[in-house]
Formats: sequence, C-alpha cells, structure tokens
Amino acid sequence: MATLFLPRAIASLVDGIDQVEIDAPRVVELLQELVRRYPAVEDRLGEMAVAVDGDIYHDADYVPLQPNSDVHLVPRIAGGSPEETGA
Repeated sequence: MATLFLPRAIASLVDGIDQVEIDAPRVVELLQELVRRYPAVEDRLGEMAVAVDGDIYHDADYVPLQPNSDVHLVPRIAGGSPEETGA
C-alpha cells in the first residue's frame, strides 16, 4: 500500500492523522479513497500539489503508484516573474 503523508492543513481535518496507507494503482484513486474515508478534505485537495517518491506533480492524477510509494500532499506555491507579481 502507498503511504500518503498529509500536511497540517489537511491533518487538522482528520483528527490529526498525518499519514494513511491506501492501496491504489494511481494518484487519482488514492485521492478518491482519501475523500471517501475523510470527506472534509475534499475542498482542500485543489490547493495541493502531489509528490510521488520525491517528484512533484501539479497534475498527478494518472501518475502510477507502487505498493511502497511515498505520496506527499504539498501546498501549491504561487509565483511568477517580478513583472507578474508586482515586485
């Protein structure tokens, strides 16, 4: 089973659980199962990028998982060039 590590923003919605094991072939099924178990997290998932075994994906739905994969939900970081951000 893949191990899904949850950031504080998500863990606070699931009674402080900071990791959960889920058997899923791809990230999309892993996140669906997370929402099935903990419906309160659904609204927060759009704010997250996903790291699978150390590689960060912004659109990770169809990234395959291995039985021993480590999956981290990572808050997305907004940014751009100084002209876009007004810096």
